[in-house]
Amino acid sequence: MYQSGRPGVVDQTGRVGFIRLSWLPAVPVGGSRYNGLRCCNSMELRFESRVLQESIQRAAALFAERRMVVVFGDRLTLLSFSLMEPVRASLVGAATTESEGVDLVRRNRPDLLICSSDLETGYGINLLRQVKQAQPVCNLLIVLVRETAAVVQEAMEAGADGVIFKSSLGSGHGDMIGALQAVAEGDVYFPEEIRRLAVPATADPSLPELIEALTPRECDVAAAVACGFKNNAIAERLGISQETVKTHVGNAMQKLQARDRTQMAVKALRYGLINPLD
Repeated sequence: MYQSGRPGVVDQTGRVGFIRLSWLPAVPVGGSRYNGLRCCNSMELRFESRVLQESIQRAAALFAERRMVVVFGDRLTLLSFSLMEPVRASLVGAATTESEGVDLVRRNRPDLLICSSDLETGYGINLLRQVKQAQPVCNLLIVLVRETAAVVQEAMEAGADGVIFKSSLGSGHGDMIGALQAVAEGDVYFPEEIRRLAVPATADPSLPELIEALTPRECDVAAAVACGFKNNAIAERLGISQETVKTHVGNAMQKLQARDRTQMAVKALRYGLINPLD
């Protein structure tokens, strides 16, 4: 388990000496060049790349004034991510197990947790559940290894504000940066492939009957929230005022008995009230 305050390993230029590229702009396979990175069954990091530097600056801005705990089952990934310049200043703890992660959250009270589903011991989704109870205001982002509907639904029900697949990292979709930006700003991040798997194939008998049906406009707003849109963007998209958006969000939360926007979006998907591809 890592506690903040220990020196990192940097090179002579002050940059971190070892970086895994999974969170950075991606490159296509087959030996081609893209945005300063070259891929030929591996990735070559080019510090002079403008896009790479812009990504680092964006990450630094996202992490500014944040208190972050990182829990990855793979030690190399954990070390690489924790020693990156944008991360180190905000990191208050890092671990590889569920129990250590819970302990770090209880002692350090972070506002952002990033974890993987597979841990050295324990389970990342169980970690989310415990953190949501211990620190309800902490934003939660999880990287899933297994790409199944059951795992996606389990992660979302556990309270994840952002869910991405490990396979999407380095795919060119900017998943990690997009997820960090959304979650750090209090929004949800469920990309299309996640939303598609979040909708049960058949009606879930465990879901209680709704106290009142959502109106079509409330469903529209819930769908936009599930896609990660902010209130101002939803208002512009639907041609209504931001105050009206807030009213629809509040009504939908009440009808779905959701504690926050994230749970509202998850429940709307689970009830099949919104189109996951909208």
